[in-house]
Amino acid sequence: MTQHNGGPRWGVVGTGGIAHAFVEGLRAVPSARVTAVSSRTRIRAEEFGEAWGIPNRHGSYEELAADPEVDVVYVATPHPWHHPNTLLMLNAGKHVLVEKPMAMNALQVSEMVAAARANDRFLMEAMWTRCLPASRLARELVAEGALGELRTVSADFGINVPYDPDHRLFNVDLGGGAQLDLGVYPLALASQYLGELTVVGATRQLSPDRMVDTHTVVLARGENGASATLGCASRTTLPNRAVLAGTAGWLEIPRFWAATDVVLHRDGHDPERFHRPFRANGYEYEAEEVGRCLAAGERESPDMPWAESLRLAGVMDQVRDVGGLV
Repeated sequence: MTQHNGGPRWGVVGTGGIAHAFVEGLRAVPSARVTAVSSRTRIRAEEFGEAWGIPNRHGSYEELAADPEVDVVYVATPHPWHHPNTLLMLNAGKHVLVEKPMAMNALQVSEMVAAARANDRFLMEAMWTRCLPASRLARELVAEGALGELRTVSADFGINVPYDPDHRLFNVDLGGGAQLDLGVYPLALASQYLGELTVVGATRQLSPDRMVDTHTVVLARGENGASATLGCASRTTLPNRAVLAGTAGWLEIPRFWAATDVVLHRDGHDPERFHRPFRANGYEYEAEEVGRCLAAGERESPDMPWAESLRLAGVMDQVRDVGGLV
């Protein structure tokens, strides 16, 4: 793999808001650069390339897959296209960072992992939260026993978006639904701390056309019997925080999916607040992790290994099965 100044050359698939955010974060990684962007139309690729000074602008994903000046691709298309876009890039010999959720279901994720293995390429689900300095600190505190034995995890992520059947959050053809788009964050948090999750129950509210969920609450059990209560919503603003509670105290993480602060409450002690601000917008840390893995010859990241993405997709399937959603 050819690299620039020791870092990978990036290609971006998709030109939506998340792609802009990722490129902004990537600018804070000195060893990396974006050499190509692709969209379904050349006009959008040209506009995106012009905005960020990207030299190679492709009017199809196939063109980017064939671009010899791209080492690793960031897939930022809507959820239903993660699977085909990732397979295209892996089979073309590119390494891939694909937006969360990795795919629409566990079967698709398994096919993506199989393709990465067959092509000896790096693959990672872009669960950027796990790479943030505050998130790493939270893991260290729990691992050191600051909370004692972990007993419960609660987390929610809810925003209030006016209903529009064509909006990606409400359009089933775009992979809409609060659970798939927002609920993946609380589930990923619980999975990280509690291991294999078993969905005990779920309740949900549906969109006016009853095609996607707009508010879902999941009750799950972890490997050691600890419990998780996890919520998400697309038409209701929720407290938007995570709480990890154990036998010796509890940890609060405001805006846990984009965490900059962690508050430790030890039994019998005053709260301790830790602040870990971003260098840029937070996306720089997952890009750095990809670069680190590629430089080390690793094909998966310990922050979000293939087994974890497979496990998380399986839990998402469980949640949908409980409510009969497809």
